[in-house]
Formats: sequence, C-alpha cells, structure tokens
Amino acid sequence: MEYDTPLNQRQDQESDDQVVEETVMSEADEVPARERHRKQIVIGGIAAGLVVLAIAIYLFMQSGTDDAAGAVAAEQIPVVSVIVPGNSSVVSAITASGTLSARNPLPVGSVGEGGQVIDIRVDEGDWVRQGQVLAVIDRSVQSQQAAAQAAQVQVARADANLAQSNLDRALALVERGFISKADVDRLTATRDAAAARVRVAESQLAELRARNARLNIVAPAGGLVLERNVEMGQVVSGGAGTLFLLAKGGEMELAALVGESELSRLTVGTQAEVMPVGSDTVFSGQVWQLSPTIDETSRQGEARIALAYDRALRPGGFATARIGTGGVSAPVLPESAIQNDEQGSYVYIVDKDNHVQRRAIRIGIVTDAGITVPSGLEGDERVVLRAGGFLFDGDEVKPRLAGDQD
Repeated sequence: MEYDTPLNQRQDQESDDQVVEETVMSEADEVPARERHRKQIVIGGIAAGLVVLAIAIYLFMQSGTDDAAGAVAAEQIPVVSVIVPGNSSVVSAITASGTLSARNPLPVGSVGEGGQVIDIRVDEGDWVRQGQVLAVIDRSVQSQQAAAQAAQVQVARADANLAQSNLDRALALVERGFISKADVDRLTATRDAAAARVRVAESQLAELRARNARLNIVAPAGGLVLERNVEMGQVVSGGAGTLFLLAKGGEMELAALVGESELSRLTVGTQAEVMPVGSDTVFSGQVWQLSPTIDETSRQGEARIALAYDRALRPGGFATARIGTGGVSAPVLPESAIQNDEQGSYVYIVDKDNHVQRRAIRIGIVTDAGITVPSGLEGDERVVLRAGGFLFDGDEVKPRLAGDQD
C-alpha cells in the first residue's frame, strides 16, 4: 500500500501534465488563427479605404477638370472698358488764325506843297487827337509871301477908302450944280472897283495862309500812332507817301482765315476770343465783317474780328481766334471709341446680355473734351472705349466701367 500510493500519484501527475500540455498546445494553435483573422479584417478595411480614396480622388480630379475647363472658357471672354457718355452742353466753336492789324488804318501824308521837315511832335505809340500837329514843315518863304499879300490888302483898303471919300464929296457938290451926274457915276464906279480889289487881296491872303497851314502835317482823327516814316530835315512833297500811320480810335482787328464751310456758319456779331502768339492773355472781340469772296486757291475767307485797344495787341503779329457758333447738347466721346469704315462712323455698345452691337453714328464738332455725337446715341448706352477694332458684332464681352479697378 505504501509503494502503490506514490506510483499512482506519479501516474496521476503525468496524466495531469499531459492534459496541461495538450491544453497549452491547443491554445497555441488558436492564437495564430485569431491573428490571421485580425489581419484579414485590417487588410480588408485598408483595401476598402483605398477604394473609397481612389473614388474620391477620381471624382475630385473630374470636378477639377470641369472647373478648369470652365475657367479657361471664362478667361477667353475679353474684358473691355466701357463708358456711359450721357449728354453734355457743348459750345460749338471754330478755331482760326490770322494777322493783327488796325481796324481803321489812317495813312497821313503831306497835303500841301511840301518842304523841309523842321519839327516832329509825335512818335510811334503816341495817342493823338483830331487836328493835332504831327510834324511841321519849314514855311519861311511862304510866310514872307503871306506878309506881302497882307500889305497888298492894306493898299487896296486905302484905295477903297479914298474912292469912297471922293464919291461922298461929289455927291455933296451935285446939289449945288458943280458936279455933273456923269462925274458921280464915274466916282461910284471907281469906289466899287477899289472895294473889289480889297476883297481880291483879302482872298489871296486867306489862300496863302491856308496853304501855309497845310504845310503842317496834322491828324485827321484821334487815334494811335502806329508808324512814323519821316525824319528831321527830310524834304517832303505833296503826295510823297505815308509819313504817319494811325489806328483810328486805337481799335484793332484780327483777319482770321476760315475755311469755306466754316465761314458759312458765322454771322456778323458773333463773339470771339483772341490769343496773340507769345501771350497767355485772351482778348474778347466780335466778328464785324465777313469776307464776301473765297480765295480760289486756299478755299478760305476772312472773318474780321474787332478788338479794343490793348498794348499787347501789336499790328502785324500772329494770333489765334476761337469763334463761337452756338451750343449743342449731345454725348461726347473720346476719339478712341469711334471707328470708321466704308459705311461711315460707328461705335460698339454693350447690351444687357454683355454682347457688343454695332451702332452707326454721326459725329459733330471736335472739342477739347472729345467729339460730339449729335445722332446715333441717347447717352445712356455702354460704349466700348477702346479695342473696338478687335471686336465683331455679337461678341460676348466682360464690360468694365472705365475708371473702375479690377
């Protein structure tokens, strides 16, 4: 009994060890199976994620391609600058140029028999009054002739007085019968002849004095001395030429050369602004005379503009005139917006759908602000400002108001 018990215990122990070993081996076999199952689940999840990612990438790329295509298409639509001109009140004016001169020039010369100039009393730029002496001619000989004639007048008057006295005495003696009627008639004739000689002598004296007075060169009217063409000691004669040139009243004028078509738009009394070359001053005047003829070569006529006196207005100088011809209310466009072809002038406007349309127009006057469009536009259209030569009727554009920033 004592020996059996240990043996049985060893057997039981071996049996237990075998069961444990089998259990351990069984558990060892189950561990790889679970690991493999877990790996399969992970791998499946990763594969599914990759598929979803691939689909997302494909869809994103497809969407990006569509957006890029749309962006490219949008970039192909040109951007154009447009303006809305509205309506402006524009004063129509004609610009012309010409030469300044005296409006009423007065050439003054010697009207007498002439002689040597001994005194010059005015110079260029002086103002003179009517009748003022401009130059004095030597009259020493003429003065002696006038003095001699004055003496002849006194002789004639003495003879006339003597003849009158003789007649008076004869009339007193007639009543007494000492003088005949025939003697009285003779004395009366002598008295009348003496009185006539007095009048002749006086007339000759007045003539000499008038001649002497005409030796002086005087101003026929008040005005401004423009030229002096005589010197001290110079000998002048009647009709020798212009010794002085006056501007009556100092008034000036600009003889502006105007084209044939523009001349027909002007009227007498039209206001004008004149600017001499080299001066920033603008002088106001008005058209007082229009040329009745047109030069056959230049096809131009003269518009004579009257100007008040000013020292800056020098005759012979060149000046530019701006002559008003009335006002007009119309859209004003810059030159870049207007196109021309064989059909005439036109512009491109952008409609409400952003498509360009050709619009025929008629251009008017040219101003510093632009070119007026009296017909063809209402003023509220969007007009293409530039690049009109690269557009065609019906093109789609992206309008941008001139002056706006992108």
